[in-house]
Amino acid sequence: MPIECITSMPQQLPNQEQEEKPLIFDASLLKHHVNLPTQFIWPDEEQACSNVPELVVPLIDLGGFLSGDPLAAMEASNLVGEACRKHGFFLVVNHGIEKKLISDAHGFMDEFFELPLFEKQRAQRKTGEHCGYASSFTGRFSSKLPWKETLSFEFSADEKSPNLVRDYLCNKMGNEFELFGEVYQNYCKAMSNLSLGIMELLGMSLGVGKGYFREFFEENSSIMRLNYYPPCQKPELTLGTGPHCDPTSLTILHQDQVGGLQVFVDNQWHSITPHFNAFVVNIGDTFMALSNGRYKSCLHRAVVNSEKTRKSLAFFLCPLSDKVVTPPCELVDNYNPRIYPDFTWPMLLEFTQKHYRADIKTLEAFANWIQHKST
Repeated sequence: MPIECITSMPQQLPNQEQEEKPLIFDASLLKHHVNLPTQFIWPDEEQACSNVPELVVPLIDLGGFLSGDPLAAMEASNLVGEACRKHGFFLVVNHGIEKKLISDAHGFMDEFFELPLFEKQRAQRKTGEHCGYASSFTGRFSSKLPWKETLSFEFSADEKSPNLVRDYLCNKMGNEFELFGEVYQNYCKAMSNLSLGIMELLGMSLGVGKGYFREFFEENSSIMRLNYYPPCQKPELTLGTGPHCDPTSLTILHQDQVGGLQVFVDNQWHSITPHFNAFVVNIGDTFMALSNGRYKSCLHRAVVNSEKTRKSLAFFLCPLSDKVVTPPCELVDNYNPRIYPDFTWPMLLEFTQKHYRADIKTLEAFANWIQHKST
């Protein structure tokens, strides 16, 4: 989700070409174009297919777990573990997040993305950064661009930064966005709390105790992203987000009712149908390293359509910058030796922002990069 993940190694544009021929993704115009700019057309073998089978993912009821029922907690952790060994995706319901907060978070997305382009660009994301407004990341890559706009911002669970999200959005967009910022501040706090509960289930399922990963991520420094996929007149030629594995630790996604999320399992793409009362949760590369490869981060993508805008809310859980990503000793033995070297989240973030266009082999390439740097 880089944090924004699209396949293959980067194809950097020469500075001169970037300056002379800037490609601006203005959704209000491009959604009507029948002829897509070539930068948005994906190779034949990677183009979208809308008619794919549904992925069978467990629907995990968190009600009993959150109320302190040990049997419900054990059942939920078993389901989580089974899903994470297969593909790393599962759904959670009865999660305790207020419906109004979710609805407000979706509603304010419309308010932002339907602004004129020049107003959204007040929050323009700069090259090499991972926060701010971005339209198809046109400044970094010259091909296989995603058909979307995003707004990303950091969240801190540290009590010393209780209004980080609100202050960032007000600083970028103006004080009239204070309510906008408060909604996403509250949403991020809710997602952080939910992710810590899921970390308890992951710890139980891996046999390291429910407190191990919760403590590791208690003071997380995470990323929130608003994804806005406008209609496309030739949706079969492009992708909303290219195939990728999230380099972060855990993703909690809420889809609107349009649909478009697809996951690659058993050598074919599958869809995950939207469910307003459920969050889609998936393991990222950083947690795959923390689990010493026991749990998998899975290839997924987003497709677009010709009729409706699709929106999604993505919360990416990340550890504090000084936390060393290393698996607990219980997950390393003679039969399960260390797979990945120690690293910190800022190291992997830098790699995906500056050196590698994230794909299914990001973690493997990153490990090789670390070893090369150390020698």
